[in-house]
Amino acid sequence: MTAPGYDAIVVGARCAGSPLGMLLARRGYRVLVVDRATFPSDTVSTHVVHPQGIAALARWGLRDRLVATGCPPIHTYAFDFGPLVIEGSPGTPDSPVAYCPRRTVLDKLLVDGAAEAGAEVREGFSVDEIIREDGRVTGIRGRGRDGRTVTETARVVIGADGRHSLVARAILPEEYNQKPQLVAAYYAYWSGLPMNGRFETTIRDDRGFAAAETHDGLTLLVGGWPYARFEERKGDVERHYLGLFADTPMQARLAGARRESKIFGAVSPNFFRKPYGPGWALVGDAGYTKDPITAQGISDAFRDAELLAAALDDGWSGRRDPAAALAGYQEARDLVLPMYEFTAQVASMQPPPPEMQQLLGAVHGNRDAMDMFVRVNAGVTSPADFFAPDNVGRIFASAAGRAAV
Repeated sequence: MTAPGYDAIVVGARCAGSPLGMLLARRGYRVLVVDRATFPSDTVSTHVVHPQGIAALARWGLRDRLVATGCPPIHTYAFDFGPLVIEGSPGTPDSPVAYCPRRTVLDKLLVDGAAEAGAEVREGFSVDEIIREDGRVTGIRGRGRDGRTVTETARVVIGADGRHSLVARAILPEEYNQKPQLVAAYYAYWSGLPMNGRFETTIRDDRGFAAAETHDGLTLLVGGWPYARFEERKGDVERHYLGLFADTPMQARLAGARRESKIFGAVSPNFFRKPYGPGWALVGDAGYTKDPITAQGISDAFRDAELLAAALDDGWSGRRDPAAALAGYQEARDLVLPMYEFTAQVASMQPPPPEMQQLLGAVHGNRDAMDMFVRVNAGVTSPADFFAPDNVGRIFASAAGRAAV
């Protein structure tokens, strides 16, 4: 058999693919990254990069590049539940802030990082076929911008091409932990809506929305309603999108603001896919997708790119059995399950049960507890830790102590 042309071919060059290509190239591997888009290029996105994602950019030497683009930092997350508002700091001392960059900026930064690391990046490349021999994926066949059909081979072909992944459709990996579509989400960009370093989320019965500043003096305003109402509302999205803000503080603020874009929308499934097999792997949304209501997608993609790069390197270098290394990647990735379940609970848009209302009331006014609650939503603290009985007990004890003073 002819030796493969690359160690890895990465299909998809956005928030999972380019970091993975960069990390493998920095380890000395021959990497080809392909994407049908040309960059800078936009895509539907919740934009927010939580502090853990910013920490990854710092490890890669790319955080300062993002800061230099003028994207405003976010130092406070606030959650308006109607009767009370819980706000706190989302990060850690090493990575205290989040950012909400336009994807035209962030993705270009990541693509450039991959190319500078030594990965070959082909933009405007459409993959037509995943090639297999004797049950193993061996390469891709596709067309570049010149229209010529080319075939490229690799030790592994990695799908980093989103939840509608061509690689996943060709492989048909096992899916598990599936959940139905939960929220119909829509967003637009607004001027004249300063957030002053805050990422604000408002929760009401059967609706919710969030706002954060992005590039060029614009604010991303994203919101949605239960998927059960998708069919009845899809014919007049603008009216229903604007109706999200009725009878909330945001309604008055929008009187002095201006919408600067059309309304973008998406409906997301919820699933895990087995992320590896003979000659193939999946990363980012191609391998694991959840509702965007907690805005975890970009940070998760960064984390999983690091996990998969390390697993491939362990296997190729001989430090571990390759199959065992990839099984370890799946196991480490799936530690996100508590956040997945928490996200689904939030996306149900049901009123909090009485015990949750009591807990939120006890959290309110307790600086440490509010910070911890915010960090759950930022993906910094696991919901399993926050909702652990001993932690909940401390929160209620502190609230009782404050009430007694």
